[in-house]
Amino acid sequence: MKLEPATESHSISFRQIHVEDGGPIRYRKYCEIDGQELRQDEIGKGYEISKDNVIPITDTDLAEMPLPTAKAIEIVAFVPWESIDRRHIGESSYYASADGQVAAKPYTLLGQALGRTEKVAVAKFALRGRERLGLLRPYGDALLLHAMRWDDEVRDPSELAPEESDLSEQEIERALALLETMSVERLDELELTDDYRDALVEVIAAKSEHRQPKPVAGEEQPAGQVVDLMAALEESVAKAKEARGETGEHATVHEMPKPKKKAAAKKAPTKKTAAKKTTAKKATKKRAS
Repeated sequence: MKLEPATESHSISFRQIHVEDGGPIRYRKYCEIDGQELRQDEIGKGYEISKDNVIPITDTDLAEMPLPTAKAIEIVAFVPWESIDRRHIGESSYYASADGQVAAKPYTLLGQALGRTEKVAVAKFALRGRERLGLLRPYGDALLLHAMRWDDEVRDPSELAPEESDLSEQEIERALALLETMSVERLDELELTDDYRDALVEVIAAKSEHRQPKPVAGEEQPAGQVVDLMAALEESVAKAKEARGETGEHATVHEMPKPKKKAAAKKAPTKKTAAKKTTAKKATKKRAS
């Protein structure tokens, strides 16, 4: 098989420049022994055993390793697709194509067999100087290879879990309502755009044309703002329904649950204090409505 990238990057890359005069900055590679600047074809690989002992490793050494996956993709097993922990799937995906006419028949056979099951092939392959784990599955008329992470490369998330929060059943129900309102059957139904990249393109264009960038649509949310979770959920449900063209009558804001009453104080409150509490309750009801 041959591997071809299944995705392409549209990220905008920057060059490092001298801030004072805009001159580009270049990195030059020198040998620490003789001080000479090196060309790319003069640079090889080496493994440092100790500070003064580096073993040179050539491309021929890597190509002739006594390892089955050095020249082929080795299928280890077939497993159900739903049994795969998605954390193990890496960012890189490749289209695996048949390398020559001899490989065409087994390539097609593997794709047809996998296409009639709910299983994927777990495979091992060598790429960029190390052996990797991958998943092979049919995608259209081709085979798609997902690069995977080894078990020891996946972190245990238990240490990252937040402390338990006191959630009410009403908050969970509103979260479920938001989930339902924003649900779609397929990802390709969504018109997703890279807003950050678009804004960056506008900044670059504005700088080149000596003008101010056009304002970006949407409201800037202050960072670290303490919000009323229930009110935020209600607002999100209303916005989601409005975006889908649903009528506003289904997006009514329900009254917030009243806070639990504190234990009565030993001393009876004065009339002035009681008046303040009554006013506060009225204000709370007014905001809730």
